[in-house]
Amino acid sequence: MKNFKLIIALFTLTSIISCNDKTKPQLQFMPDMYVSVPYDVNGANGLNGEPVNSKPVAGTIPRGGHPAYDIPNTNEGYELSKTVVTNPLETTEESLANGKAMYDIYCASCHGKKGDGNGVLSQRDKFSGIPNYKDRDINTGSIYHVIMHGKNLMGSHASQTTYTERWQIVQYVEKLRSEL
Repeated sequence: MKNFKLIIALFTLTSIISCNDKTKPQLQFMPDMYVSVPYDVNGANGLNGEPVNSKPVAGTIPRGGHPAYDIPNTNEGYELSKTVVTNPLETTEESLANGKAMYDIYCASCHGKKGDGNGVLSQRDKFSGIPNYKDRDINTGSIYHVIMHGKNLMGSHASQTTYTERWQIVQYVEKLRSEL
C-alpha cells in the first residue's frame, strides 16, 4: 500500500510540473550553473582582488614583446634584410652553446657540422648544391631571413624554433663562418 501511495504522489507531482504555464519562467535547479558571474576583462578585479587579465596566456607573445618579422619573402626582402635586420641578443657562451645545439638539430644534416655544405644529406646525394657559408654573401640579417622564410630548396624553420633560438642559430652560423 505504501508503494501505491508513493506512485500516486509522484504521478501527481509530475502532472503539476508538466502542466505549468510554459510562458512564465520556471524554477531552476542550481541557477549558478547556468548564469556565470560576469567579469570585466578590461582590468576589473577578479577573485582575490587580482586583475583578470594580469598575465598573458603561456606560449603567447604579450604586447610589447618580440617584434613581428614583416619583411616579405621576396628577393627584395632578402636584400633588405641584409641592411635592416640586426641581432638583438648579446653573444655569450651560453647562447652560442644553445645555438650549436639548435644548429645540430635543424641545420647540420644539410649544411654539415662545420657549415661547409657537406652534411649527411649531401654525402648521400639526396640534395646537391648546398652552399658553404664561407662562399656566400650573407650576414646576420640574411641568415635570419632565410631561417624565417627559407630559400631555394630550404624550407622555413620559423615554426620549429623560438625567437631566441633563431637568433642563437644566427650567432652560431656567424661563428662557423669565421672559422672556415
